Amino acid sequence: MKRGLGLMAWLVGVIALTGCAVGSDYRPPAAPQVTRFTAEPLPAATSGGSTEQDRAQRFLDAAVLPLDWWTLLGSAELDVLVERALRHSPTIAAAQASLRRAQEMVATQSGTFFPSVLAGYSPIRARVPDTTSSPLSSGASVYTLHTAQLSVTYLADVFGGNRRALESLQAQSESQAWQLRAGQLTLAANVVSAALQEASLREQLAATEQLSNMAERQLHLLQAQRRLGAASGGAVLAQEALLRQAEAAAAGQKKQLALQRDLLSVLVGALPVELSAQTLRFSALRLPDVPTGLPAQLIEQRPDVRSAEAQLHSANADVGVAVANMLPQITLSANYGSGAQALAQLFNGGSLLWSAGANLAQPLFQGGSLWHRKRAAEAQFEFTLAQYQITVLGAFQNVADSLEAARYDADQHIATLSQEAAAAASLRIAQRQLELGDISVLTLLNAESAFLQATIARIQAQANRYNDIVAVYQALGGGWGQATPAQPADGTRQR
Repeated sequence: MKRGLGLMAWLVGVIALTGCAVGSDYRPPAAPQVTRFTAEPLPAATSGGSTEQDRAQRFLDAAVLPLDWWTLLGSAELDVLVERALRHSPTIAAAQASLRRAQEMVATQSGTFFPSVLAGYSPIRARVPDTTSSPLSSGASVYTLHTAQLSVTYLADVFGGNRRALESLQAQSESQAWQLRAGQLTLAANVVSAALQEASLREQLAATEQLSNMAERQLHLLQAQRRLGAASGGAVLAQEALLRQAEAAAAGQKKQLALQRDLLSVLVGALPVELSAQTLRFSALRLPDVPTGLPAQLIEQRPDVRSAEAQLHSANADVGVAVANMLPQITLSANYGSGAQALAQLFNGGSLLWSAGANLAQPLFQGGSLWHRKRAAEAQFEFTLAQYQITVLGAFQNVADSLEAARYDADQHIATLSQEAAAAASLRIAQRQLELGDISVLTLLNAESAFLQATIARIQAQANRYNDIVAVYQALGGGWGQATPAQPADGTRQR
């Protein structure tokens, strides 16, 4: 028996040293050979004004971007919201569970590289017919037999099928890690965008209520003038219509604000009743510069691209698994135990039993299923490669779009500032002229409406600039030069 076990151990060692892995080794696709994302070069900076909230933003080739990029906006309130979301969102919990499952599947597949050991004990009570010879030396037809044995089985990975299967599962685990990272990035971006939208709605509501108060004061003035015969009934009705219009707009904005709060509460993993009203204002935010990034770094750091590449790696390994299933399978086995009529006699010298052997099985005919599985694996690889290419194209478009938006939304913001200043000056003149009787009420109504529209346009344009920064960081992958779920802290990339 010792010789049998020794021979088995020797065969396992030889196979482990000489075995190969069929199928092609994975090679990452080449990075796009471009030096920028946008069709035309970006300017050195965006348009800008004289304050911190409307300043010109520089376009920078940043070498390192922080993972907690939202802190660049300078709002402690935003920081708390994002950190709460990352801790309590069920979306992240689900992604974490998927990652743990993938890691456990890797550990499960790793077990195939070790022999399978099974301990067994089988007691039986039996009787043989009188016409049949008894298996016992005593000749008794009724007997009891106790059998205890240890069985060792090892499926030799001669052609690397198990190794390719492990490689595939490791790549899937890496893909899940990047999907977790993508989920965290998307969640952080959604929380910041939702908070910015809430701040925008709050400021729009404040502007509408300011106009409503202004229109109400003007209505009282016209009503007094009407009583003195200095204003017509039509003018009073027109001013009242403007007031009711502003009140209706304010009611709609309040509804949007309430819905936005509900959305934000869900994003941070809380019930609507559990999240207090936010007080974020644009005046308390910083407007960071715009990182442009580098195309070669994008495919290294953007989570969806890395996840798609890991899926491509997995599909490549699956082709090797399909090829290995068409080749001979070698199984080594050994048994050691004892059989006796009484428990006390087990493992006596005369009751010992053992065996050692090997089995070679070559699939010859299975209706072509193995061949078609290989072709299906190859087709899946081609499909995954196309999906990877689609992801890369989408990522480059996403970055280009966000950079162009940051450039032109700054122009729009500066234009709305001038528009609002002109509308405010026009309204002040119209109010004074109406008090002196130099203009009609219709002229004042137009001035008031233009001022409200200009103010809301300015608030929306300002919100767009902050949302553009969020979009740029999300498009670039959130952080460069940082340790990632699929990358160790020393910066070396795992393949």
